Amino acid sequence: MMSLSSDQADAWTSASRFVKKSLDADFVVVGGGMAGVCAALAAARNGLSVILVQDRSVLGGNASSEIRMHIVGADCHGGRPGAREAGLIEELKLEDAYRNPHRSYSQWDLLLYEKVVDEKAITLMLDSDCIGCQMTADGDGIASVTVLRNSTEEIFEITGRYFADCSGDSRLGFEAGADLRMGRESQAEYGESLAPVEADKQTLGSSILITGREYPTPQPFIAPHWVRKFTKDQLHHRPIHSFEYGYWWFEWGGQLDTIKDNEVIRHELLRIALGIWDYVKNSGHHPEAANWALDWVGAIPGKRESRRLLGRHVLLQGDVLSGRIFPDAVAYGGWAIDLHPPSGVDAVDEPPFTPTHGKHIYTIPLRSLYSRNIGNLLFAGRNMSASHVAFASTRVMATCAVMGQAIGTAAALALRDGVSLDQLTEGEGIRKLQQQLIKDDAYLPSIPGNDPADLAKRATVSASTEKPGCEAALVLDGITRELPEHLGPWADGKAHRWESAALPATLDLTFPEAVEVSEIHITFDSGFQRELILSLSDHHTAKSLRGAQPELVKAYRVYLDGEVVVSEEANYLRKRVHRLDSPRRGSTLRVEVLATHGVPEARVFEVRAY
Repeated sequence: MMSLSSDQADAWTSASRFVKKSLDADFVVVGGGMAGVCAALAAARNGLSVILVQDRSVLGGNASSEIRMHIVGADCHGGRPGAREAGLIEELKLEDAYRNPHRSYSQWDLLLYEKVVDEKAITLMLDSDCIGCQMTADGDGIASVTVLRNSTEEIFEITGRYFADCSGDSRLGFEAGADLRMGRESQAEYGESLAPVEADKQTLGSSILITGREYPTPQPFIAPHWVRKFTKDQLHHRPIHSFEYGYWWFEWGGQLDTIKDNEVIRHELLRIALGIWDYVKNSGHHPEAANWALDWVGAIPGKRESRRLLGRHVLLQGDVLSGRIFPDAVAYGGWAIDLHPPSGVDAVDEPPFTPTHGKHIYTIPLRSLYSRNIGNLLFAGRNMSASHVAFASTRVMATCAVMGQAIGTAAALALRDGVSLDQLTEGEGIRKLQQQLIKDDAYLPSIPGNDPADLAKRATVSASTEKPGCEAALVLDGITRELPEHLGPWADGKAHRWESAALPATLDLTFPEAVEVSEIHITFDSGFQRELILSLSDHHTAKSLRGAQPELVKAYRVYLDGEVVVSEEANYLRKRVHRLDSPRRGSTLRVEVLATHGVPEARVFEVRAY
């Protein structure tokens, strides 16, 4: 692995005739998967200048068109209703469902690209590799990162105040000398019953996915001579029940080094993926596949695990299974502890996964998202500070995305308030961070929104109609989702939203005296009882809705003392922030709901005013 100091980069640039350039930003993010994209968006929307460095031509990581893995999270493929992640990942998924009902992964790539380049504070660097970094004089922080972009024959020295490693493989953390580990801890190290008795270097493996297409006539498949051959006995734990999208269990390579041996793993995964398709088409065990043809084969392994960086807290099995609520919670998870045999399909007599479900969702502390020995290094994604066992739950992409939003917001508040990351984990620091995340539609279990700057908290609320249990006053209770009791002991089973008896309907916030309003926030219902997913699996897609979600308010107006200040005819998002052209004064704020995308009533979780 090439790693260059600043002097070495200068010498190499001169020798290679590459152009060296200098860039600077408040926040430098390495890695453009879902964690990195959300970290960059959150930081930019909270006032930072951001440089996002991605080593591929598209954003999204394992969710991109290059790999095509669907994004899952705390709602466990819809098995835990109400746990779906809000915030930036919900915004992205709602936009995609509306604009991309036909499930094009290229359109998903372009949506992520659009969201990033539309933020003027973000400089996006695609096809750009982090190849080194320079430390501060005291060695306790990162001063700059060295980035190579072969496509333009340039090498960049990028300085920043805070840095984020969202690279999956912890490339920046590795270059900086951050404390990290790779492999499985022993049971004794952290007292984890799901860990192996003896520690080892093994990890979860990687996968290459394929897609198939059905035709009106039989389609032959002539397998390359180098593919693996599979028998029915070898797949008795790995059933094949459809042909359009297969399969996450095309897995191998965790018994090797998933970084250093990635090329070996890629070739073997191609042998496995094509070998299983050869079995489907030519073994005689799947005659129903006669008219199916191979449509696409991934060229990049979807990697599950490599290095994990170490923070002030290492998330453990007990934290996940107990549904622990940390005082410095900034994100949450709920996917099962989803352990796989490292050798994947070679573990013929083992199931491809062994899930251990916690009863409740759990939180992720800020102390697990920044380095314990590099003062200005945050991280999010599958390289967060967790044991191998706990990581088996946190690694899924919706969980990675909410971590990304958390660290981007943390960097913004640290710079704005002039405090360290340690100071953000307690007292007024963590209260401000949590409330900013909630304001930006992130969800933090057991913590209601309570922003002292929110003018709506001073108002009394009434509505034209309201259903029992869904009264108008609930739009001020600080909770922006239903809380089914299975989410945790803090969940009360209540709706926490205003719901009208019919349409059109109005919701009035009356202030004790006239206030000056510049910004209005409205949070609608987007159907958290369902899974919302972009997937090439017909089975998973059937449980989701590709289009505007029917609960969402489509058309609405907002009035201040009878004057229309907002008019929207085609909304399809959950969280809307309306910034007025100029501040307006008034004593009554009215939200008039005219139409939804399907349900016969208005559903509003929250109204804020600033």
